[in-house]
Amino acid sequence: MVARRKVAVVGVALSDCGRVDDATPYALHAQAARRALADAGLDRSLVDGFASAGLGTLAPIEVAEYLGLRPTWVDSTSVGGSTWEVMAAHAADAIAAGHARVVLLAYGSTARADVRAGRRTGTFSFGTRGPLQFEAPYGHTLIAKYAMAARRHMIEYGTTIEQLAEVAVQARANAALNPEAMFRTPVTVDDVLAGPMIADPFTKLHCCVRSDGGAAVLLAAAEYVRDCRTAPVWVLGSGEHISHSAMSEWPDFTVSPAAVSGRLAFDRAGVRPSEIDFAEIYDAFTYMTLVTLEDLGFCGKGEGGAFVEKGRLRVEGGELPVNTDGGGLSAQHPGMRGLFLLVEAVRQLRGECGDRQVRRVDGSLPRLTVASGTGGWFCSSGTVVLGAD
Repeated sequence: MVARRKVAVVGVALSDCGRVDDATPYALHAQAARRALADAGLDRSLVDGFASAGLGTLAPIEVAEYLGLRPTWVDSTSVGGSTWEVMAAHAADAIAAGHARVVLLAYGSTARADVRAGRRTGTFSFGTRGPLQFEAPYGHTLIAKYAMAARRHMIEYGTTIEQLAEVAVQARANAALNPEAMFRTPVTVDDVLAGPMIADPFTKLHCCVRSDGGAAVLLAAAEYVRDCRTAPVWVLGSGEHISHSAMSEWPDFTVSPAAVSGRLAFDRAGVRPSEIDFAEIYDAFTYMTLVTLEDLGFCGKGEGGAFVEKGRLRVEGGELPVNTDGGGLSAQHPGMRGLFLLVEAVRQLRGECGDRQVRRVDGSLPRLTVASGTGGWFCSSGTVVLGAD
């Protein structure tokens, strides 16, 4: 039996992001993958594991073929935005067990360019088969489901629309420090409230941007760390959980599956939420950030509104910087954005983020972070705790 090995993230990268009209999704996968390998300083021949989702009839086989890979370990788990945190957990387990040595996670999407070119519409639909057939007649859109959950939290706990708007305001403040963010102009609570209504209570700025882009993350067994050009970021613990598909089967609209995945990740990492220096949280909508903060244990249930309104999420002066690149609300959101959370988390722990670099009170670099992805309409969650060497 092979002894379990420590696992590190040794390479991360983004492809060109934002407005990319002249590339295919395959090309964005490849660009991000090449950059992640270069970041790590490892040869492609060492990659014997590959994970991807969201592209091709036989994902990830088509993408692996495009990249020239012939992996002996593969994962095509697809659970929406949380896919990448779940895949990272699976990859870490495979490496630790000796089933792979170096695993590449890769994603790419031209969601924005496709709409612009008329290759698809702006309306995202999961279809009407299976359990969805019982909700489709009532007009449930993806955004409407998140809006319903937000409204429930407002009714139960007195959370205000101004508090939800603060999430967007602080995400934009962080994006203003990120030269690669798609939108960097500061906004106010009044700006958020004055926007066009998308799904009550969400106006436009409560919702993520639509962008193009790709990302890649390279995980490796501890024995390969010495061959890398970057400092390792260790996978300390992870958790995953699925909650529901039909909204009627969701027991409580104010509790996300991160309540389970987060507890598992922290327990397995042997750390407490209070020890985390910053957090990367899936934010397709402002409510996702607020409720995930509660469910990960950074504040009590129902206290998210009060927690976010004090500027705590800002890189500059915030007690718990969240979505330090600007998140899906301002930086980029090409679809299943969970891999971007891992890229930003690793860059922050390595001290590579320039003006948006998180620092501890004593000026030192952060040591611990958590990346938590959400998929579907709060249907799934994957949470990963990462630590610097």
